[in-house]
Amino acid sequence: MEEKARKKEGEEEEAITKEGKKEKAIKKKGEKEREEEEGEEEKEREKEEGEGEKEREKEEGEGEKENGGEEIIYDDKIIYPNTHWLTRIVYLRSLCLIYLIAFLIAYNQNKALIGDRGLLPLQLHLQAIVNVTKGSTVGGFVAAPTLLWLAEPWSEINVWLDNIAVFGLSLAVTVCVLGSSNMFIMFTLWGLYFSIVSVGQVWYAFGWESLLLESGLLALWGVPLLSLSPLPPHSPPTPVMVWGGRWLGVRLALGSGLAKLRGDWCWWSLTCMCYHYETQPLPNPISYYLHQLPTIIHILLTLGSHIVELLLPLLSFMSRDLRMLFATSQIILQLITVLTGNVSFLNWLTIAISLLYFDDKAYAKIFSLQSQKEILRLQKLARENSPLVDPGNVRHTCNKMITIMITVLSLPVIINLLFASPVINTSFEPFRIVNTYGALGSVNRERTDVVLEGTHSRDPKDSSSTVWLEYEFKCKPSRPRQTPCFISPYHHRLDWLMWFAGLQSFEQHPWLLHLAGKLLINDEEATTLLEHNPFINTKPPLFIRATKYNYKFATTTTTTTTTTTGRGGGGGGEDCVANVGEMVPPQCCQGRPCNTSTTPVLQKSRKYDLVV
Repeated sequence: MEEKARKKEGEEEEAITKEGKKEKAIKKKGEKEREEEEGEEEKEREKEEGEGEKEREKEEGEGEKENGGEEIIYDDKIIYPNTHWLTRIVYLRSLCLIYLIAFLIAYNQNKALIGDRGLLPLQLHLQAIVNVTKGSTVGGFVAAPTLLWLAEPWSEINVWLDNIAVFGLSLAVTVCVLGSSNMFIMFTLWGLYFSIVSVGQVWYAFGWESLLLESGLLALWGVPLLSLSPLPPHSPPTPVMVWGGRWLGVRLALGSGLAKLRGDWCWWSLTCMCYHYETQPLPNPISYYLHQLPTIIHILLTLGSHIVELLLPLLSFMSRDLRMLFATSQIILQLITVLTGNVSFLNWLTIAISLLYFDDKAYAKIFSLQSQKEILRLQKLARENSPLVDPGNVRHTCNKMITIMITVLSLPVIINLLFASPVINTSFEPFRIVNTYGALGSVNRERTDVVLEGTHSRDPKDSSSTVWLEYEFKCKPSRPRQTPCFISPYHHRLDWLMWFAGLQSFEQHPWLLHLAGKLLINDEEATTLLEHNPFINTKPPLFIRATKYNYKFATTTTTTTTTTTGRGGGGGGEDCVANVGEMVPPQCCQGRPCNTSTTPVLQKSRKYDLVV
C-alpha cells in the first residue's frame, strides 16, 4: 500500500512538473509573440510618422519659402520667422513707455503753459476757435478735436488737464507692466493725448507729437478688441500694425534725409555736424566733446546718416535679413543721436517703430521658456489653419478697410516727398493718421540764446546803479558756467521754444511777453518752468528785460578779458563772452517799454562763451 501511494505521489508530481513546464513554454511563447507584435506595431508607427513628416515637410516647403529663396523646414521645437506675437509685446511696451513720458511731461508742465493762468491760456484759445466757427460746436470740434470742449466754459481747465494726464499715465503704466493691451485702452491713450496735442498750440507744434499719435494708431489696429492676454490665440498681430509700422519707418527715414538735402547746403558738403552739436536747441554734456572732434569724423558721421536715411530704407521691402539690417542701423543712428543732444522722445520713438522690423524668431531669446513654448503652439496652430488662431471675417474685413484708408492717406504724403520743397512735420487730415516727417532741415552756424533778467531798480537806464539778476532755465544754456543737461527722452517745452525765440524777433513769439508779465508778479505756476527765480524770496522785480547772446562752446585755447556784470563773473580766467543786443527792452510791471540800451559786456565762461 505504501509503495502504491509513493508511486501515485510520484506520478502526480511528474504530472505537475510537466504541466508547469507546459505553462512556462506557453507563457514564453506568448511573450515572444507579443514582443514580435509590438515590434511590428512600432515599426509601422515609425514608418507612418516618417511618411507623414516627409509629406508635411514637402507641403510646407512647397507652400512657403524664405524671402532669400531657401525652403523653410518647420520643426515643432523651433520658432520660425515671420510671425509677430512677441514683436507686438515688445512694441506695445516700448510705445507705452513713450506715452508714459509724454503724459508725465503734460502733467508737470501743461498747467503753466496752457492752463487757467498759463502763458497761452487754453480758455482764450478755445474761445477764439468758437469765434472763428461762429459758435458752431461741430465746427469747433473739427477745427480742434479734443475732449476739452466738454470743460466749457473752460474756467477750470487745470483740473481737466491734470485728469487727462493722470489717466493717460495710469493706462500707459498698465500696458508697460502687462505687455498687452486691447483696442479700448489703445484708443483711450490715443484720444487723451490727441486731446492735448490738438489744442497745445506752439508748445505741441513739433513732429514727435504727430509721430506718437500715428504710432499709437498702428498699435490700435494690431491688438485684440477686449482681451488683455499677451498671447491671445484668436487675435494674432495684424499685417496693418507690422507693415504699417515699417511703412512709417520708411517715411520717417526718407523724410528726414530728404529734408536735410533740400534744406541746407552743408548736408551736401557733409559739414553740418561741424556746427550741429553747438547750435542745437538743447545740447548735453557729450555734445561739447563731440564738437571738438576732427572735421573728418564729422564728415563720416554725416555720410553715415545719409546712408541710413536715404539708401537703407529701400531694404524694408526686401528679405528678412535686409529688413533687420535697416532697422538695426536706424536704431544705432538714433542711439548716437540720443548721446549727442536732447531731442525730446523723438529718437526713442523712432527706435520703438524700428522694433517692428524684427519677428518672433529674433525676439525669442529675450522671453521666458513658457512664452517660447506658447509661440511654438501658436505657430503650429497657424500652420494647420486652426480656427483657434483665425480672427474671423469681421476682423479680416476691418483690416482690409484700414489698409485701404492708410494707402489713400499716404498718397499726398508720397507726393509731398517728391516736391523740391516738401512740407515736413504736418498732416493732410485733422486726425493725424498719416503724416509727413523731417528733422534738421537746416543747421545754424552760430548759436543765439535769449537771457531773461529782472531788477528792483526804479531807473533801469542808470547802468551804474542797476543790478540785473538772471532767471535760470532747467536745460537751456544761459549761465556760461552752467553744465549742459541730459534729459532725453524727457522734454522741457519752454526751454525748447526759447531757442526758437533767439532766432527771431519777439513779435513772432508773443508768449515771451506773457512770460515776462508772469515774472513781474512772481507767478507761481510760471516759475515752476524755471530752474531758478532770483526773486523767489523777495519782492517781484520792477523791470524785466530779454537780451540776445551768441553762445559758443569753449576751447582750451580761449583767453579772457573780463568785467563784472549782473550776470555774474566766473573764476579762473577761462573764456571771454559778450552780449550782442537787446531782444526786448526792459518792461516795467505796467508793461511800458523803457528806452534804454544794453552795453556790451565781457564775462567768464566754463563751457560756453558769448561772442560778438
